[in-house]
Amino acid sequence: MSNDTLQLGKPLTGWRLRLYTIIFEADTRAGRLFDQWLIVVILASLVVVVMDSVQPLAQQHHRLFSSLEWLFTAVFTLEYLARLACVRHPWRYALSFYGVIDLLALLPTYLALLVPEAHALIDVRVLRLLRVFRIFKLTAYMSEYQALGRALSASRRKVMVFLTAVLMIVLVMGTVMYVVEGPEHGFTSIPTSVYWAITTMTTVGFGDITPKTDLGRLISSAMMLLGWGTLAVPTGIVTAEMTAQRMTRTPTTRTCHECLSEGHLPEANYCLHCGARLPVYSSDTGA
Repeated sequence: MSNDTLQLGKPLTGWRLRLYTIIFEADTRAGRLFDQWLIVVILASLVVVVMDSVQPLAQQHHRLFSSLEWLFTAVFTLEYLARLACVRHPWRYALSFYGVIDLLALLPTYLALLVPEAHALIDVRVLRLLRVFRIFKLTAYMSEYQALGRALSASRRKVMVFLTAVLMIVLVMGTVMYVVEGPEHGFTSIPTSVYWAITTMTTVGFGDITPKTDLGRLISSAMMLLGWGTLAVPTGIVTAEMTAQRMTRTPTTRTCHECLSEGHLPEANYCLHCGARLPVYSSDTGA
C-alpha cells in the first residue's frame, strides 16, 4: 500500500462509492429514496419512544414497544456501520456532529442491557431519554435544515453584536429600576432587576416583579415597546442571510470524500474547505 493511500485512506471505488453516493448525496434518485425512508424510520421510532413513556400504554403494549425498539436499533446500527464502511476516514465521521448523533441514537438500547433495572444507581429510563437525539438526525436529510444552519453560521457575528447590545440595555435598565423602585417593591438586587428587565423586554412578563411607582411604570412601558421592536431584529438578520445565499449559490448535497463537507456547487472541481479534488458530479449517479 502506498504512502498516499495510508494518508488519505482507501479510495472510494466500486460498492463503497455507490453506497457513499446513496447515503451521503441526496441529489440522486436512490439517495432521495434512502433519505425519505430513513426519515420515516426516525419519526416512527420517536413515536414509539413517546408512546412508551405513557404508563398505561407501556404496560399494555410492553412487548410490542420492546420489539419495535430493537427493530429500529438494528436499522440504525446497520446504517451507522454502512456509513463507517463507505467513508475514507471512519474515525473522522464517528467524531463528527452527525456521527455522534448516530451513535447516541442506538447506544441507549445497548446500554440498557448492561444496566439492570433493579438495584441500579441510575434508572434505565434516563438512558431511554437519549433516544430523542434521533430527532437531530433529521437535520442531515433535509436541505431546509442545512440552509438554515448555513444562514445562522454566516450571520453569527451580527447576531452576537445584537445580543451584546440587548445585554447592555437590560443591564442598564435593570440597574435604573433597582435605583427607582428599590427593595421595598421587590427589586432586591441588581441581578433581580436585570431578570425583570429580561422578562419585560422579551414580552414574557411573568408578573412576579412589578413596578409600583409612576416612574417605574413609565420605564416598564418603554421596555415593552423596545422589546416588541427588538424581537424582529435577529429574524431579519437570518432571513436576509438566507435570501443572499439563495441568490448566490445553488444548494446541493454533493459531498467531499475527504472532509465530508457538503453543499458544493455542481460545477466545482475542488473542495471549498480542504482543497481535495471532487469527483465528477452527476445528479443521476447511483440512481
